Amino acid sequence: MALSSMTGFARGHGMSGTYGWAWELKSVNAKGLDLRLRLPPGWDAVEAPVRGNAAQLLARGTVYGTLTVERQGVAPVVRVNEPVLAAVLATLKGLSGRVQAAEPRLDGILALKGVIEVLDEDEHEEERGAAEAAVIAGFGATMVELVGMRRREGEALGQVLTQRIKEIGALTARADAAPGRRPEAIKARIAEQVAVLLDASERFDSDRLHQEAILIASKADIREELDRLASHVAQVERLIAAGGAIGRRLDFLAQELNREANTLCSKSNDVELTNIGLELKSVVEQFREQVQNLE
Repeated sequence: MALSSMTGFARGHGMSGTYGWAWELKSVNAKGLDLRLRLPPGWDAVEAPVRGNAAQLLARGTVYGTLTVERQGVAPVVRVNEPVLAAVLATLKGLSGRVQAAEPRLDGILALKGVIEVLDEDEHEEERGAAEAAVIAGFGATMVELVGMRRREGEALGQVLTQRIKEIGALTARADAAPGRRPEAIKARIAEQVAVLLDASERFDSDRLHQEAILIASKADIREELDRLASHVAQVERLIAAGGAIGRRLDFLAQELNREANTLCSKSNDVELTNIGLELKSVVEQFREQVQNLE
């Protein structure tokens, strides 16, 4: 299964009878799936079907969907709102004699908000139902385009992640083969630090000396960290090869990789191992940043 990014854009439009519609979809990163719709007044009936369609095709991302609908080729109908006009005339009659003012003119009365209504020609139920069905189908087609763009972005992202995880694997192998990890090098460092401890006190307890030597030796051993790094690298490679919605799992593994890199740096008593650990942390951070864009 292909990888998908969480970023994308798509636009679709069409006609159904006298209705012209257009969908605009754009998606960005998010922890879960969040569809935010902007629908024209009176088109709420399409919301539930389009939400179901989005949930079938996407696993993560905030998707902004905007629908615009216009009726074309329909003559407008001008109508006087009789109740509003009656209320206006009654108010004017009640004010006459109480306020010194010129007689109200017809154009002034008609200009009052709500007195005149400009409406489209009455809708037919069948035509409106067909338009709603076309809008829902149009959302599905536009969503397919959005998914296609997200997958193309995901393919490019997968190549970047593959390169980064290879670099992490190579740095882990370098750390494993570093001269500072050889037994003789570790032994020499322990001997040097024990000598410092002995110089610090002539009455140094032999049991305490033994404990300190064991502690120094355990801190010098990064075998466990290297094994975990190699294991995480293998898991990442398997997930990328399998594809699908793997963003959350890769994000978890990125945190684990960063933890092992930090431990490697803190345990290192060797310049080369320290440099490898710092480089490893940098590449892991680049890997983690790219994972944030993955579905």
